[in-house]
Amino acid sequence: MQSALGYVYVALAALMWAFIGPLAQICFNEGTTPMEVAFWRCLTGALFFMAHAAVTGRWRAGLRDAPVFTAFGLVGIALFFGSYQISVREGGAALASIMLYTAPAWVALLARICFAEALTPHRLAALALAMSGTMLVSLSGGAGSGSVTAGVLWGLVAGFSYSLHYVFGKTYLHRYSSVTLYSYCLPAGALALLPWVTFSQHSALGWFALIMEGFLCTWLAYLAYCAGLKRLAASRAAIVANLEPVAAAVLAYWWWNEILPPVGLAGSALVLSGVFVVVREKNTAATA
Repeated sequence: MQSALGYVYVALAALMWAFIGPLAQICFNEGTTPMEVAFWRCLTGALFFMAHAAVTGRWRAGLRDAPVFTAFGLVGIALFFGSYQISVREGGAALASIMLYTAPAWVALLARICFAEALTPHRLAALALAMSGTMLVSLSGGAGSGSVTAGVLWGLVAGFSYSLHYVFGKTYLHRYSSVTLYSYCLPAGALALLPWVTFSQHSALGWFALIMEGFLCTWLAYLAYCAGLKRLAASRAAIVANLEPVAAAVLAYWWWNEILPPVGLAGSALVLSGVFVVVREKNTAATA
């Protein structure tokens, strides 16, 4: 039976991921490039996971899985972080967010292929509500300064690579703890990002924001997310994670007094409705 704790864990992860933008904005205001923020998030997150693994003794992993961990670090970590930032630069944050949150659709398809999870009417309805709401929330944002076509393409890459977290976690969390998985995958992602980084000077506040990207938005968030994924179907977890853009909009209002326009409020209501539908879905043998 699927545990209600799973929804709580995934929702907590989504709330912590919502801080990625506000913390990054502190760094951007100091002249830090998006790729450097992504790199420090990978590296500091890796250090927290590695310290966790050292304290708890969760280092051990099968040598045969090393290629998979490395590949996920390259695609699910480095490509995801990098492609999303490029999409923001080219098409703007709104377009990039729309493309990123195509992830639940990717997850639903991949979960059907990889885990034979049924695409029930409840799940399809929740998916439609959540993605429609995310689009409305995202459309209340700004615009980029590059090619819209490039923004769309890189955003689709980001959405697909982001969706791999659900499939990867669902496959390997039965064999390894999240601490073990990310202790290997995050360093691989950081190394892959390193050649694309131009380093800059940071104030004490800037370093605090960068460290929190790794501590709050990566280490704690992924611990919560993986705990939820152990208890939920991958497609359900992906839909609940759509709370992130709504939480990010609330944070923007709290930190910078940005008032969400009516279209954004409507989108938030749809996202929450989608989450409610998927939580209320009855467990059946087909969706267990």
